[in-house]
Amino acid sequence: MRADDINDIIKATHTYARGLDLHDSKEAVSAFTPDCVWDATAVGLKRYEGEADLLAFFEADAAAVDKQCHIITNHLIDFDGDDTAHGTNYVYAEGEMKSGGAIKAIALNKDRYVRTPDGWKISERVIEPLTTPQMAGFDV
Repeated sequence: MRADDINDIIKATHTYARGLDLHDSKEAVSAFTPDCVWDATAVGLKRYEGEADLLAFFEADAAAVDKQCHIITNHLIDFDGDDTAHGTNYVYAEGEMKSGGAIKAIALNKDRYVRTPDGWKISERVIEPLTTPQMAGFDV
């Protein structure tokens, strides 16, 4: 049933956000496929390929960030087949760094999703800014 698939995809995007905000890198990366791509070059960060590479980044983020919040909303999802989909969602992210810096970004996530034996996962996320990112002090 497509409604269940949509809910599972949205759950994956929210699992990612909660994992980051609670400094639980393993939960955050669990939303992605093992061969995932996470590309935030447009907001001044890097492109990461594969679960291990992405986990290392999320762990560095958890070590450097004191407090942060990601609000993910406005999901639009289109199905390419029974087990693949693509979509967009908005993210509002704000954080306070342990170093005293602060970050704020409002962006559009462009995602690809894949159904796996463990449910729907994000296979690719490309993050594009909707406003000018404020990344002063984000040295991860």
